[in-house]
Amino acid sequence: MKIAFVGGGNMASALIGGLVRGGLPAASVWVVEVDPDRLATLKRQYGVEGSTVADAGLRGSDAIVFAVKPQQMREACSQCRPWLSEGFVLTIAAGIPAAAVAAWCGQAQVVRAMPNTPALIGAGITGMSAGAGLDPSARDLAQHIMAASGRVVWFDDEAMLDAVTAISASGPAYVFYFIEALAAAAQSMGMSADQAHILSVTTFLGASRLAAESDEPVEVLRQRVTSKGGTTAAALDRKRADGLHQKFIDAVFAARDRSVELARIYSANA
Repeated sequence: MKIAFVGGGNMASALIGGLVRGGLPAASVWVVEVDPDRLATLKRQYGVEGSTVADAGLRGSDAIVFAVKPQQMREACSQCRPWLSEGFVLTIAAGIPAAAVAAWCGQAQVVRAMPNTPALIGAGITGMSAGAGLDPSARDLAQHIMAASGRVVWFDDEAMLDAVTAISASGPAYVFYFIEALAAAAQSMGMSADQAHILSVTTFLGASRLAAESDEPVEVLRQRVTSKGGTTAAALDRKRADGLHQKFIDAVFAARDRSVELARIYSANA
């Protein structure tokens, strides 16, 4: 087996590290990374090989993972196209439809994946979609690659990846935003920055773990913390009065709509 990565940034590093730690021989990984220092770091960390330009090292790859920024995707596909006669393409670039990737790189078999930044610590979640013509073995390999950084959820309809982008790909920023707000409130009440950080981050971490491990709905867990007339109820009543619940939902839809808009732009330029 041979897996090639085009782009050697943080997400590619997380996937490569997960695959190598999971038993994939380092010799089975080829990396194209334009930054020679970054490429040298990947070689040193994981024992992989690669080059700073797309070349014959891509030949014979079972999977070619494009881990570049959306605005770099078209050029990267064009540069790699001469070497992509085999395998399938797996792209983690946000907002770019599979049809556009297929047109740019000349490879009919394309899998789209939308990971999120907790993948950097092996705690990610990735939404994936592939056309009906994808070979089952290719689907299994795509699953294996992305599972190296966390859990994977497949969607039959590629359009659902716009929702994935809004929910889980952008989601960590929402969590960080609320942690910032909770910590700011703590400091306003007289806590030090360190105390506010520890309490806020650990509260989110513990609540998320409880939600993940409990058999009960999140709504029930919330209700158990909310005693009638108590402190939690006072906070939630204020949030409801401010319409925070619906405002947050509207904000997530705004992220989804922007993803749809970007897909249209990239499709028009395909």
